[in-house]
Amino acid sequence: MASLQAYILDVVMRIQVKRRLRGVSDIGTVRRVLAGGALPLPADIKFRPGTVGGITGEWVEASGTSQATMLYLHGGGYFACSPKTHRPITAAYAKLGFSVFVPDYRLAPEHKFPAAIEDAQACWHGFAALGHAPETLVVSGDSAGGGLALALLLTLRDQGGKLPKAAALLSPWTDLAVEGASIKTNAWRDAMFTGPGLVTGAGLYLQGMDPKTPLASPVYADLHGLPPLLIHVGAREMLLDDSTRLADRAASAGVRVKMRVWPVVPHVWQLAQFVPEARESMRLLAAFLLAPPSAETP
Repeated sequence: MASLQAYILDVVMRIQVKRRLRGVSDIGTVRRVLAGGALPLPADIKFRPGTVGGITGEWVEASGTSQATMLYLHGGGYFACSPKTHRPITAAYAKLGFSVFVPDYRLAPEHKFPAAIEDAQACWHGFAALGHAPETLVVSGDSAGGGLALALLLTLRDQGGKLPKAAALLSPWTDLAVEGASIKTNAWRDAMFTGPGLVTGAGLYLQGMDPKTPLASPVYADLHGLPPLLIHVGAREMLLDDSTRLADRAASAGVRVKMRVWPVVPHVWQLAQFVPEARESMRLLAAFLLAPPSAETP
């Protein structure tokens, strides 16, 4: 059963985001709405600017020794948001044992596909220069950042590079062709998106590129050889089928994949850490990344 806080968050999102974005085409306005208000953050987390692989961003760390290093790729439709907007998630990861780097990757429409992928790739290779072995690293991302995380994994695999030991995806946007059945079936239940808004966002990033290009829409990619994946998504999301189809295709390709569908919660609810489902999701994501299933796991 969903918590009262989850229902409250659903209503707030409908008023503060979906209603304000309906019919809006000005990118500056959309960016301001998606940036949202300042959410409370833990007092014992440090945020410091940094550069990895020539890409600026920020490190998010708790006091004490971390158990793993994470590359976190923030969402925002490839055209909005920043490391700062996603601090509630990265701070939660830090409290759960990770040293997190969040790149401030280039955004559309100023920088079209595949600029974001190139920046994520530069960060990944930059970790090696800092002395991090790939097999000790993990990757996570939400929404467009989830799709970007998958694009990074596919690029590394195709180039013969070493992959992280696991990846966690929060409501990933994996189909920029916007063809999942839930785009229509959840159109009224989704507390954040509209179909036209998703199409517009994809166009800003792709700028004429085929939306089914695998690195833009990983749900259409050959997914063999990827590391273990954990996917969390809300049952009411328009992007629900971006996750369910991805999970099915990954499993068919031999990838160790787990997915959990949560009731009531809106898109990337983990940003609202006052919601019990947000805290529980982060706990499960962190546990998976720290000890992902091996090939021998039944």
